[in-house]
Amino acid sequence: MTESLTASQDRIWQIVHQIPVGKVATYGQIANLAGMPSHARLVGRVLSRLPPDTRLPWHRVVNAQGKITNPTRQRQQQRLAEEGIILIHGRVSLRLYGWDY
Repeated sequence: MTESLTASQDRIWQIVHQIPVGKVATYGQIANLAGMPSHARLVGRVLSRLPPDTRLPWHRVVNAQGKITNPTRQRQQQRLAEEGIILIHGRVSLRLYGWDY
């Protein structure tokens, strides 16, 4: 990837900002939309560095299996539940709650 990390961060943030309430997207989906296929881990890394008081809806991003993979699992699950997104057996149903951009 030849562009600066700051430009990549900005694109990731812009896409995550667009995820509607009650929907989720995957790290890979965000990477693809940002024009960075195969960089799902970068999306995770960028989101993990957000300040605690961010208004960006980071909690709406899950892995490709619909699982929460960050250390603030309880906080993310609670925020999703507040939007009506329920985890079943530790997973979000991407079929029900997936963002169709």
